[in-house]
Amino acid sequence: MEKTGYVYILAGERYGTLYVGVTSDLVRRIYIHRKGLLEGFSKEHSLHRLVWFETHLEIMAAITREKQIKHWKRAWKVRLISEFNPTWRDLYHEIGLS
Repeated sequence: MEKTGYVYILAGERYGTLYVGVTSDLVRRIYIHRKGLLEGFSKEHSLHRLVWFETHLEIMAAITREKQIKHWKRAWKVRLISEFNPTWRDLYHEIGLS
């Protein structure tokens, strides 16, 4: 049986820099981003706010979707976030993370 996958978008502030990622463990991955334990783009740009996510039954479907979204124009990503989360609130605590 394949693992569930999640595609997510982090932002530093509303309409700020965006990071698109994929994981099989959303709770763990967002915790790592928030604590700055993962070197790279999200840490360099202080992207800790979870503003959008999507669940997939299979990790390979999530990986495919992540690649698709990464190639989108910025305006399309902003629209995706705004439709799901109009105020760009941090969804971290709403998905059981604390």
